[in-house]
Amino acid sequence: MKKLYTFTAFLLRSIILGLAMALIVIIAYPQAGASMRRYLRLPSAPILAPTTAPLSYADAVQRAAPSVVSIYANRMVLTRPIYPDPILKQMFGLSLLGPPQQRQEQSLGSGVIVSSKGYILTNNHVIAGTDDIRVMLYDGRVAPAKIVGTDPKTDLAVLRIHEPHLPAAASAATKSLRVGDIVLAIGNPFGIGQTVTMGIVSALGRQLNLSSNEDFIQTDAAINSGNSGGALVNTLGQLVGINTAMLGHNIGAEGIGFAIPVRTAEWVMHQLIRYGHVSQGWMGAHFSKPSSSRHAAPLNPGILVTSVRPGSPTARAGLQRGDILLRINEQPIRNTMALHRYEASLQAGQRVQLSGLRNGKSFKIELLLSDRSAVSVRPDPGRIQSAPLRLECTNELCRAA
Repeated sequence: MKKLYTFTAFLLRSIILGLAMALIVIIAYPQAGASMRRYLRLPSAPILAPTTAPLSYADAVQRAAPSVVSIYANRMVLTRPIYPDPILKQMFGLSLLGPPQQRQEQSLGSGVIVSSKGYILTNNHVIAGTDDIRVMLYDGRVAPAKIVGTDPKTDLAVLRIHEPHLPAAASAATKSLRVGDIVLAIGNPFGIGQTVTMGIVSALGRQLNLSSNEDFIQTDAAINSGNSGGALVNTLGQLVGINTAMLGHNIGAEGIGFAIPVRTAEWVMHQLIRYGHVSQGWMGAHFSKPSSSRHAAPLNPGILVTSVRPGSPTARAGLQRGDILLRINEQPIRNTMALHRYEASLQAGQRVQLSGLRNGKSFKIELLLSDRSAVSVRPDPGRIQSAPLRLECTNELCRAA
């Protein structure tokens, strides 16, 4: 035992002495390590180049800006002038109304050229109810535009102009956008001319009005009135979204804007060009994440059926409140948002297979999707917020709560 103690003490003293000598050599001769590597013919330690962001995004703007246009949409509105009457005002607090008069009102917004054939993506609220639409291109040309189709549910619209040599925006690869990526918002705020602002992707997959087909990009890039329908691009100048709305400054919000992802916008565009309207499948049920405290199989993936609308496809197929759905068309269901996106990507009239658990037992049903546009879709009462967010559409005439 004494010999083991002596050996251990000797070993510890040797280690401490060796480390002390190595430290002295490193301090006195900083290049000793490199010299030893050369003497022993060992490879040099790699020098990592610092990863820095580009000093300028001018190249990205140069690629994207020519495809962003300004939209001037005129509409005729009916107004009745007010003629104040001192006697009526004093006695009843009333004023006289004049005869109805028509006046022209202009809506200002932006758009993105997505095809050399003249197709332009913008927001529906920019051109809704307008009689005359003019598009100003990056090079100063002005062209009349016709409405190809609109989809109020996604707040998207497709216009078309007939002009030569149109620069179409390049779209970013699907799922290439990440939270923290730098993005640039390009549009015509307040009609002062094309403007570029910079920010980051603050969040993905935002749902604001509890609509099943909402999938907003949240960004702190400045989005102001007139930016509606403008481009949100990455640092390569590729289109990642269509600027749409911002949280109102009246509630103290700052730097909270929203854009529709380019994959959603392009899907809606193709539907509008091909059919003139958007046909989305509808099952007629509401879902939420299963609660482990309420259900016997908390470790199972899938979603909980919270309500089934009477007369809907799910009701006719026999789906019940409390069922847990695991798969749709043999594909696993990760969460409610993924299911809503998949549902919206299907056409009305398609057959869908659902499988899951009911009271711990497996079940499978088949249903025929209805057309979402043909029904009045109501939000799930259990998910309505007590104080809904106030949104401001980013054009002069749209202020929606």
